[in-house]
Amino acid sequence: MKYFEKPREACGLFGIYGHPEAARLTYFGLYALQHRGQESCGIAVSRNHDIVDHKGMGLVPDVFDVTHLEHLDGESAIGHVRYSTTGSSILGNAQPFVVHHKKKAYAIAHNGNLVNAHYLKKELEETGSIFQTTMDTEVFLHYFVKSLKLGFEGALVETVSRLKGAFSFVMLTSKGEVIGIKDPYGFRPLCLGKLNGHYVLASETCALDLVEAEFVRELDPGEIVIISEDGIRSIKTSTLEKRAFCIFEFIYFARPDSTIYGQNVYLTRKAHGRRLAQEAPVDADLVMPFPDSGTYAALGYSEASGIPFEMAMIRNHYVGRTFIQPTQSMRDFGVRVKLNPVKKLLERKDIVIIEDSIIRGTTVKTRVKALRELGVNRIHLRVSGPPHRFPCHYGIDFSTRGELIAANMSIEKLKDFLGLNSLNYLSLEGLLSSTGIEHPENNFCKACFDGCYPVSFDEDLSKHCLE
Repeated sequence: MKYFEKPREACGLFGIYGHPEAARLTYFGLYALQHRGQESCGIAVSRNHDIVDHKGMGLVPDVFDVTHLEHLDGESAIGHVRYSTTGSSILGNAQPFVVHHKKKAYAIAHNGNLVNAHYLKKELEETGSIFQTTMDTEVFLHYFVKSLKLGFEGALVETVSRLKGAFSFVMLTSKGEVIGIKDPYGFRPLCLGKLNGHYVLASETCALDLVEAEFVRELDPGEIVIISEDGIRSIKTSTLEKRAFCIFEFIYFARPDSTIYGQNVYLTRKAHGRRLAQEAPVDADLVMPFPDSGTYAALGYSEASGIPFEMAMIRNHYVGRTFIQPTQSMRDFGVRVKLNPVKKLLERKDIVIIEDSIIRGTTVKTRVKALRELGVNRIHLRVSGPPHRFPCHYGIDFSTRGELIAANMSIEKLKDFLGLNSLNYLSLEGLLSSTGIEHPENNFCKACFDGCYPVSFDEDLSKHCLE
C-alpha cells in the first residue's frame, strides 16, 4: 500500500461538444487538470454513432501522442485524469468507462466517491449485472441502462436519485451528446464554458483558460446539463438548502489560477495566510513555504505579519514520479532530491514555515530535521487549515483515522514529534470566514476537520469496498 504525505484527490474531468478538434482540446484540458490525478488518463470521442477511446497508465503526455489524437477524430469528447480512491490503480479501472447497450454506446468519467456503491453493486449483481471493473463509476452506467425505459432524461434523473456521496460526472453518448452531472450537495467542482459557440465542461476554470474558452458558470448542486444539437438543457434534481463543497479544494486541491465556488483560489489562500498571522503571530527573520504547498498562504502570512517572505527551499522541477528509489542507507535522499535549502539564507535564523496541511507528518519531520542540521535557530510551523482528525469518505485518499497524525496526538505532542519550537493551526472559524463566502457554515464539507459528515456512510467499509 502506498502512503503519501500529501492527500490525493480523485480525478479531473473535461468534456466538449461539437468541435472538430474535440480530442486535441480535451488533451490540453486534461493537461491543465493533471494536478488532480496522475495515475491514469483517457479520452473518449463519439464517431459514426459509436464511441472510440484511448486510455493508459501515467501522465497525459506519456499516454497520448499525435497518432492517438488523430485516431480520436470525433467532434464530441470527454476526458479524465485519475487518482484512485475506490478501485485499484490498474489500467482496467482507467476512465472514461465505455459500455455498449442496444446498438448505442455510452462513456462516463467520475470525480468523487459513491458511499453506497457496495449496496448498489450487490443489488445489481443479484439481478444479473456483470461488472468489468472495481470502480464505483461502473455502478452509474448499470443503473442508467436499466432505467432507459423512462427515456434518456428520465434515466439520468432516476440514476442520480439512487446515488449517495460525492460525484461530478461527465458523460458522452454515441450520438455526440455531452452531459455534466453534479451531486445534490455539490462536493466536487464542475463548471461550464464556451469556445466559439461550443460548450465545454471542466473540473476547474484553469482548463477553460488553457483552451481559451469563456467561463459561463459553475453547475449547481443537483444539476444535470445536457449538451446536444438542440443546444443546452438543464435539469435540477435537488433543492437542498445546505451545500457541502469540499473546503480542501481551496486549501490544496485546486490550481491557484482557478476560480471555484465564485472565489479565486490564489487570493483565498493568501487570505488564509493573513488570518493565520492574526491568530498565531510569532517573531522571526523570515517566512517560507515548502514548495509548492503553502506558498500562497505564506505570502499572505508575510504580508500581514511584516516578516519577509523567502523561497528558502528550492524545488527540483525535473523530479518525476518514478525516479529510482534510494537504498536504505540513503533513506533521506528521496526528500532531498525534491527540495534543497538555501543554506546562507537559513543559517542561525528564526523561521516560520507555512504548510497547507499535515497528514502523516513523516516528510515534515524529515525536513525539519534537515533544517536543524543546517544550523537554523528556531523553527515555527504554521498550518493554513485546522488539524485533520477525521477520515474522508467522499474521494480523498485518507480513509482511516490511523493515517492522520493529528487524530492520534495533541498539538503539543505533535510539535515535539516534529522537532518544532512552536506549532499552530488556522482555526476552523478562521478558515471558513477567510473564504469570502457568505454563511460558510452552510456551504462547505469540513468533515475531515470536525467529523460532521453531510452524507451518511458505512463505517465498516473501506475505500476499496468494491474489490
